[in-house]
Amino acid sequence: MTDWAPGPALAAYHAGVTVICELAAQFTGEAWGSATACPEWRAADLAGHLRCVADDCHEYLDEAPVSRLARLMARGSGPESLARKMARQNAAELAALPDAAGPEHIAAFAASARAYAARVLAVWDLPHHRYGDAVVTVGGMVGACAEWHLHAWDLAAALGKDYQPAGPELLAAGWQAGLPHRPLDAVVPVDAAVPVDAVVPVDAVVPVDAVVPLYAAAPVDAVVPVAPGGAAVAVAGGVGGPRRGPASAWDALLRASGRIPR
Repeated sequence: MTDWAPGPALAAYHAGVTVICELAAQFTGEAWGSATACPEWRAADLAGHLRCVADDCHEYLDEAPVSRLARLMARGSGPESLARKMARQNAAELAALPDAAGPEHIAAFAASARAYAARVLAVWDLPHHRYGDAVVTVGGMVGACAEWHLHAWDLAAALGKDYQPAGPELLAAGWQAGLPHRPLDAVVPVDAAVPVDAVVPVDAVVPVDAVVPLYAAAPVDAVVPVAPGGAAVAVAGGVGGPRRGPASAWDALLRASGRIPR
C-alpha cells in the first residue's frame, strides 16, 4: 500500500514546484512561445495556468468546505462534464491574468504554491469537499500536486525533453486521494476519506525541511531513477523515455490526464 501521508506528500509537492522552476529556467524568450502538450496553450500560457491553479488552491482552502469547487463537486457530475466546466474556468482565469512574461508567472506560481504548502499541515485531515460518497480532505487535495509533475512533463516536452518523477506511486496515491472523479487505470490503495464530522488534532507539526530530501527533485539534466531496481528516465533526452511498462504508476497518471492514449 502507498500511503498519502503528510511528510512524503509535502516533499512530493515541493519537488513538483522545484522541477517546474528548474525547467522554466531553461526557456529563452522565444521558447516561451513554443507549443505544449496542452494543444490550446503555449509555454507562456501554461506558466499562467500554473499561477492561476496555485492561487485557486488558496481560495478553495479559505472557503472549504463550501468553496465554488466544493459546490461544483457536490453536484456529482461525471468526469466529462467536470472537465468541460474546469476547462471553461481555466480559460476565463487565464484571460483575466495581467500581461506578464513566462518567468514572472512561474515566480508568482512558486511563491503561491509554497505559501499554500505552509498552510495545509495544521488542517490536513479536515474536509475540503465531497464528491459522491468520497470526502476529500485538505491533505487529499494536496494530492492534486500530481498536476505540478504532469505540467513539468509538459514543459519538458516543449523543450524536447522527457521528465518522470522519482516516486510516481506516491503521486498516484495522491491523485486518488484528491481526484476521486478521475480514477486511474491501475488502482493504488489509499485511505484518504474521513467522516465529515471527525475531530482532528491540529497540533502535530512535521517540519517540511526535514522531509523534502526524501523526495527531492533530481536536476532536470540528470537520469532520474523511477524506483529502486527500476528503469531510469533521462530527462535530457527526447520525449517519451523508457518506462517500466504499460501498468506503471506514471503511465497511469499520463493516461488519466489525457497525455497519452488509454
